[in-house]
Amino acid sequence: MIKRTGLYPGTFDPITNGHLDIINRALKMVDHLVIGVAINRDKGPLFALEDRVAMVEEEVGKLIKASDIKTTVKVQPFESLLMHFAEEIGAQMIIRGLRAVSDFEYEFQMAGMNERLNPDIETVFLMAEAQHQAVASRLVKEIARLGGDISHFTTPMVQERLLARFAELKQAAS
Repeated sequence: MIKRTGLYPGTFDPITNGHLDIINRALKMVDHLVIGVAINRDKGPLFALEDRVAMVEEEVGKLIKASDIKTTVKVQPFESLLMHFAEEIGAQMIIRGLRAVSDFEYEFQMAGMNERLNPDIETVFLMAEAQHQAVASRLVKEIARLGGDISHFTTPMVQERLLARFAELKQAAS
């Protein structure tokens, strides 16, 4: 039997409940899921790569323990072209989460370009659950930085790390 490998890429700066929703549903579609944590220097991430990988591993570990899904998962950083990484790990599909129409326009273009680069790797879009459609890492960071409640948008562990990171930055600035 052919093993179905999926790739769910992102910067995960930080991982949110929306990401976890997509991961949970992706686990039901593949035999092996690689969560690719992008090294995207252009985005200027708040968290170091090692911290982002650790947060994803910890949260996904909890998700798997709480389910009866037998899918294997690997969290792996990457800095190459997405399609090159997908080929390297043997992925048959790239899984992308959609929140709104604006996401679709960008993702539609990317899927078209990726299909031209390798027509054997499909892009699968999963719509975020309604309660997660407004959740974006960028907005979660902004709310946390300004002292707002982010408990509905991310896990307690990520919330704690976000608040600690902003406290470090504030201390360093003073």
